[in-house]
Amino acid sequence: MNAGLIGLGKMGSGIARNLLRGGHGLTVYNRTAGRTEALRGEGARIANSVAEACASEVVMTMVADDAALESVVYGEKGILASLPLGGIHISFSTISVELSDRLAADHSAARQEYVAAPVFGRPEAAASAALIVVAAGPTAIIERAKPLLSSMSSRLVVFGEKPSLANVVKLCGNFLFACVIETLAETYAFARKSGVDPTVLHDFLTSAMFNTPIYKTYGSLITEGKFEPAGFEARLGFKDIRLVLQAAESAAVPMPVASVIHDRLVTAIARGNAESDWSVLGRIAAEDAGLAPVK
Repeated sequence: MNAGLIGLGKMGSGIARNLLRGGHGLTVYNRTAGRTEALRGEGARIANSVAEACASEVVMTMVADDAALESVVYGEKGILASLPLGGIHISFSTISVELSDRLAADHSAARQEYVAAPVFGRPEAAASAALIVVAAGPTAIIERAKPLLSSMSSRLVVFGEKPSLANVVKLCGNFLFACVIETLAETYAFARKSGVDPTVLHDFLTSAMFNTPIYKTYGSLITEGKFEPAGFEARLGFKDIRLVLQAAESAAVPMPVASVIHDRLVTAIARGNAESDWSVLGRIAAEDAGLAPVK
């Protein structure tokens, strides 16, 4: 298929390479032009504007937040104004449920198609086509987009025809990730302060009772103090938990644990950790316990 991709950060660059390896014709656009040049030699066409990236039947976006997506969709010569009739916009970004609903309505009014397809996985998963895509939108449109989605992921799960359902699922998943990180942070701070070697404890817990990638990955980052470079920055984790609380409030669902994690991430950012991996909550828990940084 021929498609455009807007957004070539840590995740978008990996997605782009896997689409090219899958034999798709790809036009890429990024506000920082240098990131596009690296893909030129791999077969990508370089767009000089959002409008140029919308020339194909599908345009995909992988940008940081609501504001960035609104800019490329609603800006002058943005996606809404440039995508052809019947064209498909697939959003991979973690955005608010409210914005996803607005995009669905506005694309429909413009006689375009919209699919929400946020992804689970860190940059290394994006690079190895091991992302999990959670999608929602018109069934026929998702079927048309499957060749693209299959080239960049290991699994596609469809949650219905209303696009924002996929955004709810993504926020649910990221909330649970944040819960695991915070509880690991507190657990290993307690263990260290009590004289238990957290590395030995981590090996025991993840082999005997919590033998899953999320506990292994984030537990290792915390016990080893490897918060830089970030796979997923604390500022983005904060953004996602804020979106969880906004959506939950709109649905009249109390989420007290989400409020606690929101404040823990505020603390992390206030202490200068905005661009550290969000597992830096391990550093915050250790500091609060009066412990020295892990070396």
